[in-house]
Amino acid sequence: MRDRNDDAPWHTEAVCRRDEAGLFFAPSKEPTAARLSREEAAKRVCARCPVMVECREHALLQPEPYGVWGGLTAAERRVVLARRRRRDLELKKAAHTAGIAAAG
Repeated sequence: MRDRNDDAPWHTEAVCRRDEAGLFFAPSKEPTAARLSREEAAKRVCARCPVMVECREHALLQPEPYGVWGGLTAAERRVVLARRRRRDLELKKAAHTAGIAAAG
């Protein structure tokens, strides 16, 4: 993760800025085998990126509906977001239950 005192936007340090954008975004009607191969190649680029975490969080917060961002495909990001929503609900329920127990 980068030094938080850096004033430059995170994406200025992204390794993908030097790679072909087509690696990270699917062309229309891409065959499944080609998509999987391209996504794995994009993930290898992400794996060596110093701002991968910032990129991933950006894609999750936006949310970015297409492409490989922060080493995750759009489908993988949907899973992460679903897990976060489920965790947040569980935490709210636990806090509510603890509040009721403390009041009772």
